[in-house]
Amino acid sequence: QVQSVESGGGSVQTGGSLRLSCAVSGRTFTNYAMGWYRRAPGKERELVAAIGKNGANTHYADSVKGRFTISRGDAQNTVFLQMNNLELEDTAVYLCAAGVFEPTEYWGQGTQVTVSA
Repeated sequence: QVQSVESGGGSVQTGGSLRLSCAVSGRTFTNYAMGWYRRAPGKERELVAAIGKNGANTHYADSVKGRFTISRGDAQNTVFLQMNNLELEDTAVYLCAAGVFEPTEYWGQGTQVTVSA
């Protein structure tokens, strides 16, 4: 079983930055692809960014390209999401997920990000 715990959420004004962290425990971290998702009020959950097991392959939603960066610190068993130039539409609960093939198997509880004008 894999446990994921997110942190780093908070409130920020438009144009600001936040760095989310997801600490993973329970299994060998490098065996898992990792992803960040978000769930905004009234909207379906969407994949924001994903990173492969070796960190070489990344994927971003079009809405965050050029603003968000996903990275993994294998020594810390942690995946990060650096979010810059935040917009009102980025307000959501951000969830971390892990999976052997796709980051969809093991989910964290989420961390709230609120962007205000």
